[in-house]
Amino acid sequence: MALFSVQNVKVGGMACCVPSTIEVNAENPLFQDEEGQKIIKSVGVREKRIADDDCCSSDLCCQAAEKLILDIGINKEDIGCLIFVTQTPDYRLPATSCLLQDRLGLSKECHTIDISLGCSGWVYGLSMISTLMSVSQMKYGLLLVGETTSKMHSREDRSAWPLFGDAGTATLLEYEEGCSELVFHTASDGSGANAIIMPDGGYRHPFSEESLKMTEDKDGNKRAAIHSKLDGMDVFSFAISKVPKSIKKVLEKKGLTTSDIDYVILHQANKLINDTIKKKLKLTDEQVPSSIEEYGNTSGATIVQNACARLNKELSTGHHSLIACGYGVGLSWATVYFEINDMYCSEIIDYKK
Repeated sequence: MALFSVQNVKVGGMACCVPSTIEVNAENPLFQDEEGQKIIKSVGVREKRIADDDCCSSDLCCQAAEKLILDIGINKEDIGCLIFVTQTPDYRLPATSCLLQDRLGLSKECHTIDISLGCSGWVYGLSMISTLMSVSQMKYGLLLVGETTSKMHSREDRSAWPLFGDAGTATLLEYEEGCSELVFHTASDGSGANAIIMPDGGYRHPFSEESLKMTEDKDGNKRAAIHSKLDGMDVFSFAISKVPKSIKKVLEKKGLTTSDIDYVILHQANKLINDTIKKKLKLTDEQVPSSIEEYGNTSGATIVQNACARLNKELSTGHHSLIACGYGVGLSWATVYFEINDMYCSEIIDYKK
């Protein structure tokens, strides 16, 4: 069972960068009929940020990281590792983390690696970078998680297009002996992979002319095999079943209840899913911040994006106990418990070319 703790590493700061272009769902002709309005209400996304063609997830993460490093005031030479989590990398090769090391001016001795994970990516990435730092005693680590998922979806797909926005985040980890432990639960179920999948473009089904052929499903959604497709009901059933159990596992390991937690920061999948999870766990509205109406589902970036959008003042002052949970593509899901003291948490910044 992937239920474990990591010692001597703490979360020291968070930052988030989003594209400046705002798309309002209600203004999209695709959603102006009665059925379209129902879809918008169900997913809870009023608007989201959309990256330009020349803006990648690494660009958004890079600006978030620069702000984080500058505002906290650390020496870049002290950053011993950089992990970049995304499913929208710059290239198939080289690894984008290598490019980010150079762009950010980090040491050539910096340990860099890419991780291909979506919605659970921040928690998985946090588990990996904190474990590495705990063993190696690196002073600082940088976890960058970002997506430009709007590039993966068809604009004529009503099941997906209203949901997804773009964002890049940076999280600073610090080695500190004796600090509060991080407790993780991580899991996956590849039998459900078809619930969220981009059929073509990999090596199982390489890109071809046929990959660009648009088809229409029984619900009128139009997409090509190069676009990501989403089975909303399968994802809903998976999320409301697995997420509460995962959070309970972490709480039980710590000997805590939900009333002991200041904030539960959930992946911003859609409003209905998170409202159901909140009800199942008997959490209050104050405990569960939501920014999906303003930024949409930004995949692995949503946890930090949500914290920066809704809790930047609260998290920057005093002691807080937190749960974060990401879930989705894979299928995969992951939960972490951690504590912070006066953690730096920036307001969301707009991307500047």
